[in-house]
Amino acid sequence: QKVWANFVVFRLRLQSASLPSQRSRGGCSSTVAVMNPILETLPMIYATLKLLHLLAIVVWIGGMAFAHFFLRPAAAQLEPQQRIRLMHGVLQRFFKAVLVSVVVVLGTGLWMIGRVAKQAVQAGLDFSMPLHWTLMAALGIVMMGIFGHIRFALFKRLDRAVVAGDWSAGAAALGQIRTWVGVNLVMGVIVIAITLWKI
Repeated sequence: QKVWANFVVFRLRLQSASLPSQRSRGGCSSTVAVMNPILETLPMIYATLKLLHLLAIVVWIGGMAFAHFFLRPAAAQLEPQQRIRLMHGVLQRFFKAVLVSVVVVLGTGLWMIGRVAKQAVQAGLDFSMPLHWTLMAALGIVMMGIFGHIRFALFKRLDRAVVAGDWSAGAAALGQIRTWVGVNLVMGVIVIAITLWKI
């Protein structure tokens, strides 16, 4: 293990030393330049956590797309009482899955960033998060905040309306949920675009 660790440090320092022009432009550029060698040296657990991170995002964003573009228009054909009860039951199950997804996304994301930062520091390099990582993290936190508002404020209004049989209040709550889910869906697509384009 010592030999392997020394090899990793040597490799990172060698690549860092071979990029003086990038170092002259600041720490962020040098960090991006050595990011791939760092990731290549991480154990299998990094790849596993990245897979869980991506699957959780797929569940979250895919579920929003399904509910927004397919389930809601189909449910609009039903009577208000049936439609609101159906959407309440579906959203109740979906939000439980999203809550798990949020925990997985946040936990795995923080672990991966921390792991790469630790590897860079141990190799004697300055760590500065690449711009696309920073944008993804910032948008992800905003999305989590919006989901918290949907789940713990708006959905509670819908829940109370269903229990009370107040279908007009239920429809109003569903409308607000639909709006904020749409906002989160747009932001989720932007996060995916940033991931692919590495802005």
